[in-house]
Amino acid sequence: MVAERILIVAGKEFSDHLTSRKFLVILALLLMLALLGMHQGIDQYNRNLEAYNQQLQAAGDATGSAGMMPERPSILSIFLHLENSLIIFGGVLAIATGADLVSKEKESRSLKTLLSHPVYRDEVINGKALGGMAALGVALAVAFTLTSAVLLVFSIVPTAGEVVAILIFGLASFLFLLAFFALALALSVVVKENGHAVVYGLTLFFAFTYLLQMFGMVLGGVVAGDIPQGPERPVTVDGRPVDEAVWKAYEEEFGHYIEEMEIYRNKQQFVTDTVNIFSPMMAYNTVASTVAYPSELPPEDAASRIWRNFAALLVFPSVFFAAAYVRFMRMDIR
Repeated sequence: MVAERILIVAGKEFSDHLTSRKFLVILALLLMLALLGMHQGIDQYNRNLEAYNQQLQAAGDATGSAGMMPERPSILSIFLHLENSLIIFGGVLAIATGADLVSKEKESRSLKTLLSHPVYRDEVINGKALGGMAALGVALAVAFTLTSAVLLVFSIVPTAGEVVAILIFGLASFLFLLAFFALALALSVVVKENGHAVVYGLTLFFAFTYLLQMFGMVLGGVVAGDIPQGPERPVTVDGRPVDEAVWKAYEEEFGHYIEEMEIYRNKQQFVTDTVNIFSPMMAYNTVASTVAYPSELPPEDAASRIWRNFAALLVFPSVFFAAAYVRFMRMDIR
């Protein structure tokens, strides 16, 4: 495997993607929705900032000093509106980018011609994957550059910490797109017809993004079993129990009920979280919300949560890239 030949294949694929009408149309829709989402996010941010200034002034007037100051709204909350656009149109763009990398050439029989040149199979599949990843990277960079420019137009300048958080959010966004690009690439290698690869890719995108989350909640409820039933509250008069012995028995039963509910919820949450490991959207959403609202968790817990979900976002595309690579290397091309 020679890096120079991989880069040649990658360059051709990259150029084909950036000049593809399908790629440009989906990218344009993504950018339009991203701008709309950013506009809504900026409006909400300005309202939150105004409320923050009012609370700050009220706290100063009440205590005569800083006292317990309210938390300043984060710019990252604006990017959560961008996340919604990336989940839908970004995922569709990733599927469209990867679904025809191999299947289109198999359908047109140009793959056999390509492999007749002095180039190895691993160089072809690696070059195609690299070219598609580069095209998605450019699309994401354009989206983030455009949205950052909008922030500057509205005189919203992020702090150094917020810039780092935006970069983390950008990396998570790229890994999310990469997950479904790898899925589409694997389908492109396996499926013979290009149209079928696109349809299967969009179907699996919908399943992994939405249906899997609902399946996790349903399965969690089934595994956890019936919801524990609380004891019946004894009769009280003016807030006082009529029978002290009955009340003490109720308090004891209620304590057992609380413990059973805790066990039930933990079991249900464990099953749901286990299923959600296979959902790139859940991992992406978790990273985005943690970065946008870091004060809701201790720093160590927030960092652990981010890196754990980054690992999930890395494992998903790695599995499908490996499947696509192995299948392409063993594929019978006639």
